[in-house]
Amino acid sequence: HFVLPFVLVFLSLIHLFFLHEAGSSNPLKVNSTGFKISFWPYFGIKDVFGFMVVFFVLVMFVGFLPDSLGDPENYIEANPLVTP
Repeated sequence: HFVLPFVLVFLSLIHLFFLHEAGSSNPLKVNSTGFKISFWPYFGIKDVFGFMVVFFVLVMFVGFLPDSLGDPENYIEANPLVTP
């Protein structure tokens, strides 16, 4: 269980390496470079914006509503005379 995530990351990196090395192809074998969208200006900025939105929501939860996602049983005062 411990090694599996590292193996998956390694396989994903190998997959990306070979995909960018050889280039992907389409099933129709049409070689049109005019319709390609490059990764960095379009998808890169889009991914960075999505990361910033998720990070902002996380900061709002942690900063302003820290107890909203917690378990309500954590607020029950412990009774030393009653064992679980």
